[in-house]
Amino acid sequence: MNRFPILPAGTFLGLGGLVGLGWLLLAPTLDRVPDAGTLEPLHAETAERIQVELLEFGQTFGGVLNRAALASAEQQALLLAFQEHASPSRLRVGTEVTFRYLRGEERLRGVDVVVSPDELVRMERDDFGWRSSKVETPVWTDTVFVAGEITRDLWSAVVLNPALEDMPRGDRARVIDFMDRVFQWQLDFSRQIQSGDRYRLAFERQVRPDGSMRTGRILAAELVNRGAPLYAIWFDLHEDGEGGYYDLEGESLRRAFLRAPLEYRRISSRFNRNRFHPVLNVRRPHIGVDYAAATGTPVRATSDGTVQVRGVQGGYGNLVQIRHANGYMTRYAHLNGFASDIRVGSRVRQGQVIGYVGMTGLATGPHLHYELHRNGNPVDPLNIDIPSGDPIPPEYLERWSGELDVRFALLDAADRGPVLRMARSGVDAEGGDPDEEGVDGRGSE
Repeated sequence: MNRFPILPAGTFLGLGGLVGLGWLLLAPTLDRVPDAGTLEPLHAETAERIQVELLEFGQTFGGVLNRAALASAEQQALLLAFQEHASPSRLRVGTEVTFRYLRGEERLRGVDVVVSPDELVRMERDDFGWRSSKVETPVWTDTVFVAGEITRDLWSAVVLNPALEDMPRGDRARVIDFMDRVFQWQLDFSRQIQSGDRYRLAFERQVRPDGSMRTGRILAAELVNRGAPLYAIWFDLHEDGEGGYYDLEGESLRRAFLRAPLEYRRISSRFNRNRFHPVLNVRRPHIGVDYAAATGTPVRATSDGTVQVRGVQGGYGNLVQIRHANGYMTRYAHLNGFASDIRVGSRVRQGQVIGYVGMTGLATGPHLHYELHRNGNPVDPLNIDIPSGDPIPPEYLERWSGELDVRFALLDAADRGPVLRMARSGVDAEGGDPDEEGVDGRGSE
């Protein structure tokens, strides 16, 4: 940890920097807990006087320091300490800068600056000047239970569900996005969801001390589509945070290939070995699927693989070609441009953005031409039996069975009330065991 002495008054260091737009929230300052036997009375005055300044539009971090009436040497030392962990020019409008003074004195003791929703830079004075460190914002995790029926569309059924009214609308919409990702290999949410379908969910919600929150991982989901139930159960196979979703039999929901490489408006041309070409005016095989979409729509790799081609390829226009395991290959054509990290030889992951929809090459409008080849032969991406992911190995089945019971109980809890929460984990604001979890059983009837 570096220390930054206060420089002589004659030393100059620029405090400028451009300020972006947006907002960030600041976690409250946490004092060290006094030793047993020296506890102050419950309502004792705190040892610090707090002054909070907000970064205004067009203002620099140096401007905030100056507004706090700090000497120029003090400002320079604080700026140097802050720059060890973050760039002043990246602070956003609305960022809170908290100045901490010893009560009864005017001498500054510390400064806290939020640099992301989950981190702040803390600067503290010692005998040698200023030292700085990056501090994670305390976060605890609730588990939210919710159930509903689709009467109009999925968006209304989730976002307008009264059980989620205490969550920001953006986070409620994110629940739908997460559901789509979980079930993307089993269901096309844009076309197959219908009135009368039902859902039950248990998902994590991360809550910060200032009350802001963020939707987290889905732990268990049930979606009854056209009378047929689909299940997604989260299981961390290797207990390393890199788990996945499985059905009730322990079969992976993940498939070797995504159903589609992008969010599209419609399929404008299907796989057809005797198609009439709209540009060349001749009959020639159309060995892929054309997805109509707006220019600039992100295109994603449908499976893990290695980039073989990135560049202009005749009628394909801008093309990315990826080699996959087990003799598979995919092509993504007519792209408007490529993702910045895509190069020949690059390793890509399923779902990674590789380019953007365009109309380069022989194209009459913006769309993606997508091909899937197996052992050198083109196959219809819409009618192929896509290989599934690996099931849970036998040596993990006992642990899986126990966790399945717990996860399924979460779904049952969704029927007992609009929202029930598990005991908070991580940082418990009420002093409970941070590692203890259990359904508290409370909820509206």
